[in-house]
Formats: sequence, C-alpha cells, structure tokens
Amino acid sequence: MVSAVFHSPLEAAVPLAAPSREAVPVMKSAVVATPSLTPVTPGAPAAATRVPFDWRGLWLRVLPPVMGLGLLVLIWELVSVSSTTNFPSPLETFKQAVGVFSDPFYSKGPNDQGIGWNIYSSLKRVAMGFGMAALVGIPLGFMIGRFTFLSRMFNPLISLLRPVSPLAWLPIGLLVFKGANPAAIWTIFICSIWPMVINTAVGVQRVPQDYMNVARVLNLSEWKIVTKILFPAVLPYMLTGVRLAVGTAWLVIVAAEMLTGGVGIGFWVWDEWNNLNVKNIIIAIFVIGMVGLILEFALIKLATAFTFEEVKS
Repeated sequence: MVSAVFHSPLEAAVPLAAPSREAVPVMKSAVVATPSLTPVTPGAPAAATRVPFDWRGLWLRVLPPVMGLGLLVLIWELVSVSSTTNFPSPLETFKQAVGVFSDPFYSKGPNDQGIGWNIYSSLKRVAMGFGMAALVGIPLGFMIGRFTFLSRMFNPLISLLRPVSPLAWLPIGLLVFKGANPAAIWTIFICSIWPMVINTAVGVQRVPQDYMNVARVLNLSEWKIVTKILFPAVLPYMLTGVRLAVGTAWLVIVAAEMLTGGVGIGFWVWDEWNNLNVKNIIIAIFVIGMVGLILEFALIKLATAFTFEEVKS
C-alpha cells in the first residue's frame, strides 16, 4: 500500500526558507512559535515608502535663474533711468511686447508683417541652408575620417575656409545666385557645414581599431562597416556637430537678413532701427535668444536620446 502525503494549502503557497549554514538542534518537547502570515493578494503593489519632497533642491534650481533674470532687469532699469537718449524701461518694453504679440501674424504688405511671419521666414531659410549642409557635410565627414587620402586632401581646405567670417560669403552668394533669399541660404550652408564635417570626421577617426579589425576578419562590405560599426559609434559626435551647426546658422541668418532685406527677424530688427523703435529691437533680441534656446534644447534632448552612457556600479 502506498501512503499518500497531503500538504495543506498554506504549505503549498508559502515557499520554504533556505536552510542556514549551521544546523540548529531542536528538542522534541520544545514548542516552536511560527510567525503569523498575512495573506498577500497576487499582483497587489507593495507599500510605497514616502519620500520627503526635496524643497532644498527645488530652491537651488529655481533661485539662481530668477536672481540672474532679476539682475538683468535691475541693470536694464538703471540704464533706462540714467540714460539721456530715452532708452526704454523694462515696463515700457513689456507693454510694447504685449501689443506686438497680440497679433503676430498680420500682413499689410511685403515690408509690413507681424513678428510671427518674420520668425517663420527666418526659420525656413535656416532649415533649407542647414538641411543642405547636413546632406553634404555628414557624408563628407564620414569619408574624410574613413580614408587617410581624403583627410590629407581636405584638411588644408577646411583649415583655410572655416575661420572666414559668415558675412564675407554673402557677396559671393549675391553675385552667383542673383537674389537675396538664395544668397542668405548659401551663407547659412557654407557656415554651418564645417562643424558637422569636423565632428563627424573626428568621431570616425576615434572608432577603436579593434572594431575595424573584426570587420576586416569578417570581410564586411564598406556599406555594412558604415551602417553597422561606424554610424552607431559616431552618432554622439555627429549630433554634437549638428547642434553647433544649428546655433551657427541661427546667428548667421540674423546678420544676413539685415543686409539682404525682405521678410525675416533680422530684417525686422534693421527696419525697426530705421524707424528708431528701440522697444521693438529689444523685443527682437529676446525673441532671437528664445528661439535659439529652444533649438539648442531640442537638439540636446535628441542627442541625449541617442547617446548611451555607461552605468557606473
């Protein structure tokens, strides 16, 4: 006869504890007290530990920027009070900004449009010039970093042309393209291409040689080397170059539009100066800074999303 051994539901539900290293003798007559077991509902979340809110950290993050902006406004107010040229105060400029942004997309002719249309036109030129620079600069950077012959060929040209002032390229664009808008786009293109070329080439040259040795052993094609090995390793360098190029492009377009005219935030600044409207010039300065800050923040987030950092134990 086979004797059946029955286990209670409690024994089946509760896992046995791991045995200790040293055996502890237990007397037969001793009464072992078992701890009370609280039934746990499957899937129920564990009790959350309340963490006190870090007011000090929040204060240290908020206070310095507020103090910096307050210092700027204070200096601005002192300059407006002590100035003999009717320099606008912060309050007067704020009231003017409310009026400017109350209808930012009005259009009363080609030379009288709202600030929204001017920002849109500048961003469109930046996108076109920057896009063409990325299409040319990133592949060129890969080739310069990959092949020593091309590196020695293009390094003198890059060293010669990169320090040239952006506005020095504008007359060349006006002469070649016979128009202000393509000349401005050309200026953005030629000035924003260098950060992408240089950073991409440096990233390719810093790829560990062991990776290339493995690719040579596996007899990988050049396309697979670029897509499977070089591109993932070079991506952080490339995104840094893109971020620097966007900042350069936004700086260049304002100066180029001051000289070429038309619709754009740079032209708007110059037109307001001709009308001696200093309040709108100050508003445009803040708008240019905010747009540049937004572009910088967006590209930093993009670079962070595609950059993997090692977790330190």
